Order: sequence, then structure tokens, then C-alpha cells
Amino acid sequence: MNIILLGPPGAGKGTQSAGLVERHGMKQLSTGDMLRAAVKAQTPVGLEAKAVMDRGELVSDAIVSALIDDNLGAMPVDQGAIFDGYPRTAAQADDLDRILAKNGRTLDHVIELEVDVDALVERITGRFSCAKCGALYHDTANPTSEDGVCDVCGSTEFKRRPDDNEETVRTRMDEYRAKTAPILPGYEARGIVSRVDGMGAIDEVASAIDAILN
Repeated sequence: MNIILLGPPGAGKGTQSAGLVERHGMKQLSTGDMLRAAVKAQTPVGLEAKAVMDRGELVSDAIVSALIDDNLGAMPVDQGAIFDGYPRTAAQADDLDRILAKNGRTLDHVIELEVDVDALVERITGRFSCAKCGALYHDTANPTSEDGVCDVCGSTEFKRRPDDNEETVRTRMDEYRAKTAPILPGYEARGIVSRVDGMGAIDEVASAIDAILN
């Protein structure tokens, strides 16, 4: 089973990917993680990517697709793949078809986690964590039991990510829509696109995804 998991930042792709890995033994292929690993390992693709980034340039579709090819080729043929953050462009979508065919695989599902923008803004801007132990909280969905005190370690120091603000969230949403718009029609035509309410509880979203895969 090979799937593309789509959704804007904050939609829960990472959480759901981790669940799929645990429940189905799939492997999450995250372009960001793979890029960092390739650069660290100084693979041919990693060295090429590092040279591009050192020049302050964006990594090309060709380099990203080469990372996918390398990682997919190293996987057992009977292990399913979750493509997270790829493809982002029509060119990458074409590359993915070629890479899958080369490795004797097919794309089974494209699953998009749909979100309500206003609710997503509230979800993300309300996030904070303990500065000492890293425990995660939310202003309304998961506040500390005692105001200003971490439930886990008792620290009174907390932090928020600087980009967890409304303007950034809405900008990311616009960018996501712009990037995914070109790739969805081709997959729609194949009849492999499914959509899941990403604003539900984690277990509910996971069950909806499993129902599609089964």
C-alpha cells in the first residue's frame, strides 16, 4: 500500500503518519527528514542538496525526487510507503509515477486531511509547551491542571513557537492550496482521492483513514 497524505501544516499529518507506521508497518517518507539525513550522511544526493542550500537556493524537484527514489529503492518491496510533503508540484507528481513504476509499485490512495481554517488557527495559535520537560499543552483543548504550572514536572516556564501566530497559519494555508491545486486533478481523474475531516479527534481521523485503506 502506497499513499500520499495531504494537508496543511497543523492538520495532523505527522500524527496520522506515525499511527499508520505503528498500525500497518508502513514507512513515512518525509522530504524534510530525508533531506537532513542525506546531507548528514553525505550521500551523492545529499552533497548535491547541501551545495544548493549553501548557495541560498531552493532544492530542485530533481533533487527531491532523487531522495524519494533512493529511499523507496532501499525499502522492502512489501512495505507500504506514506509520502508526506511530496509531491508538491505537477513535475514531482510525474516523477513519483516514474519512481513507483521503476520500483514495481503503484499509488493506491491520495488522502487529504480537510480542515476548517478558523478552527486550525485556534488549534495552532493555542499551542504551548513546558520549557523544561517539553510537555505539550493548549490554551483551551489541553490546559495545565493548575494555571501556570506544568502537570509533568512542576515548572512554571512555558514557551510558544514564534511562527504559531494567525498570520503565519493563514499564509501557510494559502501556500498549501496553491501547491496542491495543480496535483489533485490528475489524481481525481484516477479516482484515488479521498478526503477525511482532519478536525476530528485523533482516533476518529485514524479510523476514517483505516476505513479508506481497508
